[in-house]
Amino acid sequence: MNTGSDRETNESATTSEAAADSAAGSAAAEEAPHVSKAPDFIKARRGLHLSWQVGVFVVGLAVIGAGIAMLVLPGPGWVAIFAGLAIWATEFAWAHFVLRWTKRKVSEAAQKALDPRVRRRNIILTSVGLVIAGALIGFYLWKYGLVLPWDIKDQ
Repeated sequence: MNTGSDRETNESATTSEAAADSAAGSAAAEEAPHVSKAPDFIKARRGLHLSWQVGVFVVGLAVIGAGIAMLVLPGPGWVAIFAGLAIWATEFAWAHFVLRWTKRKVSEAAQKALDPRVRRRNIILTSVGLVIAGALIGFYLWKYGLVLPWDIKDQ
């Protein structure tokens, strides 16, 4: 900490300044203001830039909407949602922040899933679930045979 005293040695002042600069540099790199990825000729004109942002918002919204639909329909729903968020992140600081937060959370979840205890627990739970499902299917086949549930007559 620099108190303004000239009694500090140059060596300790240089060390503390270097540490402060590196900390400020990493914080600045992480908290750098978001800059639009639009071409310069578009950013130079206010109306054109606003139209660009509206276009980016509409395209991102369409991709996210398709991703939400693909959550219940066949297709890579989460990939499309993250792609739409990445499209928004090219223009909007809030989307950039949400995308960074999401990437961090997904990385943490992936690391947690690779933990041997968690993997062992997941394998055990999957095995138990498959055994239960197999027992239920076996009971149904033993009781009714290969008859669909809506074709079963009252017995």
